[in-house]
Amino acid sequence: MESRRKSRKTRTARGTPGRSGYESVAALEILHDSFAIGTPRPRVPRAICSTKPALELLASSGLDAPVTLKDQPPSERPRERLAAKGPGALSDAELIAILLRTGLKGTNVVEVAAQLLKRFGSLQALARAKVEDLRKVKGIGRDKAVTLIAAFTLARKMAEELQRESPVLDNPEAVVTLLKEQNRVKNVETLQVLLLNTRRRLIKVDEVSDGTIDTLLVHAREVFRGAIAANAHAVILAHNHPSGDPTPSEADIKVTRDLIRAGQLLKIDVLDHIIIGRATPERAKEYSSLRELGYFA
Repeated sequence: MESRRKSRKTRTARGTPGRSGYESVAALEILHDSFAIGTPRPRVPRAICSTKPALELLASSGLDAPVTLKDQPPSERPRERLAAKGPGALSDAELIAILLRTGLKGTNVVEVAAQLLKRFGSLQALARAKVEDLRKVKGIGRDKAVTLIAAFTLARKMAEELQRESPVLDNPEAVVTLLKEQNRVKNVETLQVLLLNTRRRLIKVDEVSDGTIDTLLVHAREVFRGAIAANAHAVILAHNHPSGDPTPSEADIKVTRDLIRAGQLLKIDVLDHIIIGRATPERAKEYSSLRELGYFA
């Protein structure tokens, strides 16, 4: 009989589920008393902190409960917030978490997504990552890596699809909207020549070469070859700065002026040269237009 009572007492102290939840409170009290004041507090297993009495004691004990998405109010979970408020209300980590779906034991999926962003430094770098690079992050297996790559690839394909819809390109913002997604994942400067008809609608985008701008634009014939073949009325030049700073260099300015003169000889107008970078808190615009800067005068 004594042995049976002792066994029952042990099970209760360990937090065997009961009708009132006070068994869980007993387990929390044992954990709390077993750590000296000033020592790091442990995380408490979910199994013993899921009842109201346990949670009340937890709040006053200094012990850390495990934080999972299921522990959060529905209104704070990424999927529910996206449905209610739209994708603009979510952080980058929360949007990635929706793709990942699940986290790790002791680490929720938003934290795993934040670790991904911290490791790669930016969405652009993350979009360029390969399966083997993504799998180096704890909690990212083959399936999650493939899901991320598929999502970023769809974004790039959507940008390419926009090009095929022959948009009117009569301002720098329209050009940047068309090209920025595919340029964000480029590691080197890439010159693109946008061929336009008489109504400034896009005929096609010619990607001339990769490299640095002063070597890319040495030969005007490479720039205008596609325009002549497509019977284009005008062209817009565009290239990316992988550093993110769209400020034109002296080489950018010189080459632009040379190509304007070459276009005049060929009766093909060079309407603008746009450098695509990234916006920052200090720099509101993510691009530079050499026409807007006065270099076409």
